[in-house]
Amino acid sequence: MADSFDPQDMIRRFQERAQAVRSRPLPPVGGDERTLFIEQAKLDFQDFAMVGDAQAILEDGILTLRIDLRPPGGE
Repeated sequence: MADSFDPQDMIRRFQERAQAVRSRPLPPVGGDERTLFIEQAKLDFQDFAMVGDAQAILEDGILTLRIDLRPPGGE
């Protein structure tokens, strides 16, 4: 698998997923179901966006994702 796996393609797919979550319309639900849907969408976006921002390195069959979680301007 490592020979045909491109980590940058994986990163791009996660970026696309994050955008899809951000632009997906709310279903016609209300109340608690609406709140749960919105909270899940926030988590989905956060997770996909974090991986989408990662620097991926595939070395000796080991995939390493480096994600900088520091606030902008923080060192």
